[in-house]
Amino acid sequence: MTDFAFKPTLTGDLVILRPLDEGDYDALAAAMDDPDVARLTGSHGEITEEVAREWMRTRKDQTDRLDLAIVDKASGLVVGEAVLNEWDPDNHCCNFRILIGPSGQGRGLGTEATRLIVGYGIETLGLHRISLGVHAFNPRAKRAYEKAGFKEEGVLRDALLWDGEWVDTILMAVLANDWIPSGA
Repeated sequence: MTDFAFKPTLTGDLVILRPLDEGDYDALAAAMDDPDVARLTGSHGEITEEVAREWMRTRKDQTDRLDLAIVDKASGLVVGEAVLNEWDPDNHCCNFRILIGPSGQGRGLGTEATRLIVGYGIETLGLHRISLGVHAFNPRAKRAYEKAGFKEEGVLRDALLWDGEWVDTILMAVLANDWIPSGA
């Protein structure tokens, strides 16, 4: 089991995942400014541009997480981010999260990005388990996760308060022994 110090570039048919850096701020800020993206990710509150730029600048230096920009191969533009975080080296597991802005939605980019980073986590880093939470009002993301091998494990009832309404969070995970590599 290795740590997350090495930041790879992963290439698929539709996307390239590469290390996230400060130069990606504008693209990701634009994605997060979309009300639907904010709702689907359950993102409350705002942070200052200065704090966000500093946070992005330091992603390459982190040894306990992997933050990769999602680049649409067709346009060459950053359309989102894919992240392995909350690493637990003793149990060979971590969390996964992804954000895809409006320009990258509905074309399979998120599904491919998910498969690429999960494959890297299991096949290269030796992770046994990668988990995530998806809000119940985001069935499109849930389907993309299922295509990448994630299975539903449970529900956190009323885990998110959004626009005055309580929303469940569905817990999902993929295990190394369930993982089917692309092309297999």
